[in-house]
Amino acid sequence: MAAHLTEALREDLLARWSESHRRFHTVAHLHEVLDAIGTLADDGLQFDREAVELAAWFHDAVYEIGRDDNEERSAELARELLDSSPMRDEVARLVLATKTHKVADDDVNGAVLSDADLSGLGAEPLRYQACTQAIREEYAQIPDNVFKPARAKVLTALLDGPLFHTEPGRKRWEEAARRNLADELRDLTG
Repeated sequence: MAAHLTEALREDLLARWSESHRRFHTVAHLHEVLDAIGTLADDGLQFDREAVELAAWFHDAVYEIGRDDNEERSAELARELLDSSPMRDEVARLVLATKTHKVADDDVNGAVLSDADLSGLGAEPLRYQACTQAIREEYAQIPDNVFKPARAKVLTALLDGPLFHTEPGRKRWEEAARRNLADELRDLTG
């Protein structure tokens, strides 16, 4: 566990990840991201694991349905709660990278966090479908005629280019993720 993740900070963040309106962006998603970071480390990638793990804890710490500034607000929370940490700015930068999942070729930390955050896209089909159902439940107040085209736009953007930035991420998740996204897109538009 990251040294800068004190027990008090851990409890604060877990409370945020456990908010009642969340269905997908929950503690389970956080654990999946942390597990994927560990998997990528086990695959031999060299990165600042503490900073990346801290960024994972913060990346969806602020999550309000319908807002488009959750990543910015999560990054600001990281800056605030990690005010005395030398990793503060790197953690905030990494959190911001999860908004688009676009990272520079030489940004290994950003690549690992992005790949870990998107690793669920490459889950087994039934697990992927459970995740998409949970996402739909988070947006239950949005009617289908608004949700479906918006979700299709997100999926189309994801499919435009490689999903994963690291070689291990591509090997582990790219093929299944593309299949899952294409199947969901077909369901949304068919």
